[in-house]
Amino acid sequence: MPSSVGNAENEIEDGRQSPMTSADTATQAETVGAKSIEAQAAGTQSLDGLSSEQADLLTTLRQHRFFLRNTARDLTDEQAGMRPSVSELCIGGLIKHVAHGEQQWVRFILEGPVAMRSGDKDWADWTEEDYAEYNSAFAMQPGETLAAILADYDEVAHRTEELLPTLDLNASHPLPVAPWFEPGARWSARRVLLHIIAETSQHAGHADIIRESLDGAKSMG
Repeated sequence: MPSSVGNAENEIEDGRQSPMTSADTATQAETVGAKSIEAQAAGTQSLDGLSSEQADLLTTLRQHRFFLRNTARDLTDEQAGMRPSVSELCIGGLIKHVAHGEQQWVRFILEGPVAMRSGDKDWADWTEEDYAEYNSAFAMQPGETLAAILADYDEVAHRTEELLPTLDLNASHPLPVAPWFEPGARWSARRVLLHIIAETSQHAGHADIIRESLDGAKSMG
């Protein structure tokens, strides 16, 4: 493992983060982004009372949440909504999307496929207008702030972590009807949590590229 990666992981476990410049060091603790990142890295509850598997899932999810949130450190609202590449993605919109996805999939664990409906429609019945509305969630809308987006993500994370000790990881529901799901497939709570981790990790990578394009800041290296 490269030393830079090892050092970053140690900092995550310690609840610290590496500043990108000496100037960042002086201001980092005073920013909304830094405060939110530190709170997220620490988690909203201890691992006491969790099974070893539940603890592994939560620890991994927390780590990837940290990487996603770390891309928002020290950004203004304007920067969080910027799209500095050919992609239409922005950091604020990605965090919104990940928070919404985690919230919706946790509801699926509790309620089954009905939790995945958009209004009165299943995914299989979506129109172009529905997809356009969905894609709009990847952008920061007028009046939205990074602080509010991070606070919403905090609430979603807290709810997930509250529920985790109560979940039967083997309990499953049929997936909603959608072109991207195998017909008749079922997902257990375990599989859903792994999906949330994968989605968070994937979009943390997207956000990392966007952040480097904005001002050259990197999560590692």
